Amino acid sequence: MATMNTERGLKRDLLLAGLLIVAGVAISGLSLTQVDDSGRLQLAQATQPLQSTPGAETKPAAPAPTSSGPRPHDIAPQPARPDQDAVDAGAKPALPPAPAEKKGEPIQPKG
Repeated sequence: MATMNTERGLKRDLLLAGLLIVAGVAISGLSLTQVDDSGRLQLAQATQPLQSTPGAETKPAAPAPTSSGPRPHDIAPQPARPDQDAVDAGAKPALPPAPAEKKGEPIQPKG
C-alpha cells in the first residue's frame, strides 16, 4: 500500500516537473521570437537636431580659445601639514586634524 502511494506521488512529481520544463521552454521560445522581431534598429533622439540660427552667415566667427599660458613655477607647493619648525614659527596647518575615530592603530611589524 505504501509503495502505491509512493509511485503515485512520484508520477505526480514527474508530471509536474515535465510541465514546468515545457512551460520554461515555451517562455524561452516566445522571448527569443520577440528579441528576433525587435531586430530592427530603433534610435531614440533626446533633443531636436541642431539648426542654424537665422543670419548666422553674416555674424563673425567666434574667436579661437586662448590659453593663459603655463602655470607659474616660482610658487612652491605648500604641504597640508607644516613641519614642527614651521608650526613653532606660527604656521597653521591647511587641514584640521583628523577625528579620533578615523585614526587607526599603528601597523605592527611582522616577525
